[in-house]
Amino acid sequence: MTFSVIGHCPRSGQFGVATTTSGFGVGARVPWARAGIGAVATQHRTDPRLGPRGVALLASGCTAAETVAALVASTPDHGWRQIGVMDRSGATAFFHGARVKPSFGAVQGPGMLALGNILAHDAVLPAIAAAFAAHPEHPLAERLICALEAGEAAGGEHGAILSAALLVVEREDFPLVDIRVDRNAAPLGELRSLWAEYAPQSALYVARAVDPESCGP
Repeated sequence: MTFSVIGHCPRSGQFGVATTTSGFGVGARVPWARAGIGAVATQHRTDPRLGPRGVALLASGCTAAETVAALVASTPDHGWRQIGVMDRSGATAFFHGARVKPSFGAVQGPGMLALGNILAHDAVLPAIAAAFAAHPEHPLAERLICALEAGEAAGGEHGAILSAALLVVEREDFPLVDIRVDRNAAPLGELRSLWAEYAPQSALYVARAVDPESCGP
């Protein structure tokens, strides 16, 4: 009962994942990314161990396809898992285990992978992909949120969504953006509100970490 979108902005070099589900605290389990390396989404009977494992494989030089194959081979429970990966070139790959519940699928596009399970119908993922592609000039975080909103407007998943998360990495070892809505009746609206408040401050938080003298008294 989850739908997610992985994205890359070649202009900024950013990678990101946005995700939402009817369960609690999706941001702690599904999205994983590392600056300059790529991103992973692991969902459906989610195994959070696959996220760091996937990022490590990407960092070792594996392509998206090689990373997915290695992750599937690494777990005897792969039948329950749905996995999406984007490598440093922006190439994507995915896996749906035999026990993933319908409607499920994935849609690939330039610098984008949308995937979901237990969706309301097959139009959800194409709506996510179209929204992500609509405004390439926008910041990656904004495009990822718009994509989730379009997926929900197209029908979303079978149950009401409860949590949502946005993760974006750029140059540093820590995220540029890591916003989580753990339990909310309208998690995408809350995610957008939090992003709108955080966006003007995001560069400042990076500067405080890497060059505190530049931030004034």
